[in-house]
Amino acid sequence: MTSMLAFIFLIGILVFIHELGHYMAARSVGVRVEKFYIGFNLFGFGWKKVINGTEYGIGWFPLGGYVKVAGIIDESMETTTTGAHDEFRSKPTWAKVWIMSAGVIMNFMLAIFLNFFLTFTNGIGEVEPNPIVGTVVPEYPAEALGIQEGDLILSINDYRVEQWVDMTSLIHQNPNTRLKITWERASIIMSDSVTTKIGEQIKDSTPVSVGLIGIGPKINMRKTSLVESIVIGFERTGSWISMMLSTLGGLITGQVSMDEMGGPVMIAKIAGETARVGFGALIGLMAFLSVNLGLINILPIPGLDGGHVIIALVEGLIGRELSLKVKMGIQQVGILFLLFIFITVMVNDISRLF
Repeated sequence: MTSMLAFIFLIGILVFIHELGHYMAARSVGVRVEKFYIGFNLFGFGWKKVINGTEYGIGWFPLGGYVKVAGIIDESMETTTTGAHDEFRSKPTWAKVWIMSAGVIMNFMLAIFLNFFLTFTNGIGEVEPNPIVGTVVPEYPAEALGIQEGDLILSINDYRVEQWVDMTSLIHQNPNTRLKITWERASIIMSDSVTTKIGEQIKDSTPVSVGLIGIGPKINMRKTSLVESIVIGFERTGSWISMMLSTLGGLITGQVSMDEMGGPVMIAKIAGETARVGFGALIGLMAFLSVNLGLINILPIPGLDGGHVIIALVEGLIGRELSLKVKMGIQQVGILFLLFIFITVMVNDISRLF
């Protein structure tokens, strides 16, 4: 139940912010908005109310939402347009691009704001340079040894370590190797041996095996100023965008398997686990997912915002609209591709359950 509620909370806010971007952008350039929905009202079930010509609604199926602007050929496949001044097709290229990219812009702005907010209210975590244990991963060698949070690691194989980075370097160099660990707790020195687990890290774009015992560093929180928090909000969001673009590139080149893609079930599971940690962690996950949603939607795939942007730019370049038949064909291809992706992530999600 926690996972489902956390999932609906996250997706509801992210979709609302995204669609609100489209809605406000359309209104700002005089385009009529016919519908604004959070969730999908499949089979006609859901709440709706018409206000000043716009139908606002909440659908019972939470995986998405949509804003229907007048005079656009989109995934709804509705082709009724009149060429009126308040229709999408009647607007200049810059206005079309503005409307279709505004949802993505709002997602990025939300991520920046949330990262700023979390940094300003909680401070920024800095790794304690001394080899003090901050976390112990369940079912890893360190837990079997009895190592606890707050313990000070003194040596690895009788080699004294003064810094956290020195200690992790020694452990990483020895995958599946018996190591003697010596640590201190409340002035009591303890020592025992354990075999490291084999993990994987990426070094110079190449995966390499490393040793792991399942401990994390102590994190010291440092208060930040307003300006520093804003800068960190932008920097953290930018680093996520860079990381996700790298992952997308890996999917295209085959370096990242599609089996690693996850969908609603995986997001719900992660949301539930994060919610149990605390509300702040859930807000952090929302920021991360907001960047994901923005990047996915700006991809130049028909049916997504990026696909509409490309069509608008092509029409602006050639100086005329593409024919209705061509637009319908492009949308159909895009929908088939998105359906394939959806089925793939759902299969991956289901396989993780068993």
